[in-house]
Amino acid sequence: MDLRYGINPQNTRARIEPPPGAELPLRLLNGQPSYVNLLDALNAWQLVSEAAAVFGRPAAASFKHVSPAGAALAGPVDPAAAEPYALDPAAVGPLTSAYLRARDADPKSSYGDLVAVSHEVDAELADLLARVVSDGIVAPGYAPGALDVLTRKKGGRYLVLEADPRYVPPAVETREVHGLRLVQDTDTTPLTAALLADVRTGTLTPAAADDLLFGLAVLRRTQSNSVCYLRDGAALGIGAGQQSRVDCTRLAGAKTDTWWLRRHPAVRALDFRPEIRRQDRINWRIRYLEGDLTPDERTRFAAALSGGGDVPDELGPDERARWAAELDGVAFVSDGCLPFRDNVDHARRHGVRAIAEPGGSLRSAEVETACAEHGITLVHTGLRLFHH
Repeated sequence: MDLRYGINPQNTRARIEPPPGAELPLRLLNGQPSYVNLLDALNAWQLVSEAAAVFGRPAAASFKHVSPAGAALAGPVDPAAAEPYALDPAAVGPLTSAYLRARDADPKSSYGDLVAVSHEVDAELADLLARVVSDGIVAPGYAPGALDVLTRKKGGRYLVLEADPRYVPPAVETREVHGLRLVQDTDTTPLTAALLADVRTGTLTPAAADDLLFGLAVLRRTQSNSVCYLRDGAALGIGAGQQSRVDCTRLAGAKTDTWWLRRHPAVRALDFRPEIRRQDRINWRIRYLEGDLTPDERTRFAAALSGGGDVPDELGPDERARWAAELDGVAFVSDGCLPFRDNVDHARRHGVRAIAEPGGSLRSAEVETACAEHGITLVHTGLRLFHH
């Protein structure tokens, strides 16, 4: 299959070639993918198909730059997630709920995403995708009419890929870097409850166990170093690709705080002029929460609000702390061992009550002590999930 271009447009010649005699794991139905589009699609499909198999319900991921901006299982959709898309949260179907919850983790980053869903795309999800800024989708099939809706998107250029759920990858995987071919066994370690048997502190509840297990599925397809905050089967904040694990923890924690603060009544009450686009409303809410609007931004923000009124006062430290204290029951998963207790100290600030990590670092005893001090359940999985 010829690609639109390689990693960057100056890589003008690019294509994918399966090994001799091998089948492609997906089929192109519309559009022309780039190199990165395919990396996103292949990784995202593996995430959602594995998660759906583990939990027996639909899963979705919103991928950007070879890592998920968000991922979720089908589940309840709250008004803050449904309102930007003019949807009734009580009437959303399972597959659409999975994608709404996935995109809601970091809607600023999900702008122009590659969507992956574990089940056949139905008319409801196709209608939603027709109204959001997205570059493409990978799914195992498309219901009658859904494909027609998607192929009209972006002037007929929307990327539509059909994954083969029966495809089994080869036992070894290869990649070439600077003239060298690197070969390794394909990681086929199953994600099961047995990975959560080694509980070091506290008591692992069924809900926390599900979130930790889902977090393992998410991080398995996330660029390392990576950590993930989750609650109720949905990622709230994902940190990836940082050289320092605690920087990942803090970055993902900040995303989690933003997710929670977007549910604050003052943020929900921001009233925009009718002509302000959906993504601009989302971005303005996030900039308002970030609390460092420039003078020029304040002027443009005020102009975007109904009546052109003044920018509301920013949430003060006391109100932020009060609201943050109400976020609880969050799970935290790390793709590699936690090297210092600072990761635990930061994680607790974002409502974390359960942590899963491989264990085995030189300071694992200090990490365990920190979890005990904070009342956090700690699980050692013995499984490292670095992904490059």
